Amino acid sequence: MPDTAPIRAAGCVLWRRSPSHSGVELALVHRPKWDDWSYPKGKLKPRENARDGALREVLEETGMTCELGPELPTVRYLVGTRPKVVHYWSAEATGGGFLPNKEVDRLLWTTPEAARDILTQPRDKELVGVLLSVLRVSGRGL
Repeated sequence: MPDTAPIRAAGCVLWRRSPSHSGVELALVHRPKWDDWSYPKGKLKPRENARDGALREVLEETGMTCELGPELPTVRYLVGTRPKVVHYWSAEATGGGFLPNKEVDRLLWTTPEAARDILTQPRDKELVGVLLSVLRVSGRGL
């Protein structure tokens, strides 16, 4: 009998203040297994809460430490016939450095406008506007 329990995952829309212009840049990761551009995210470990999992995934996939901000909308979709639930947070990068690894071979810091063109999944593109609204309301990054 196939497992029908939702796949639990978490991640962040990781951002930093742009070093070259006003505004922010978003971190996008390229996953060679899927040949796609996404946000750092991944499956939660057994009994791991979503916040801890989001921080762990950002560090594992990007090498960056971050400060979690407000929670963003939860994204739901199917992986084959199994539901997947991904909890996202806004997160400001606070340090670290990227080294390619088996899951992520590239990290790209880009403008929100360019991110909308680069992100593979429409569900990820929608989070760009949500993040920008959150940053405007909080007065951070913009």
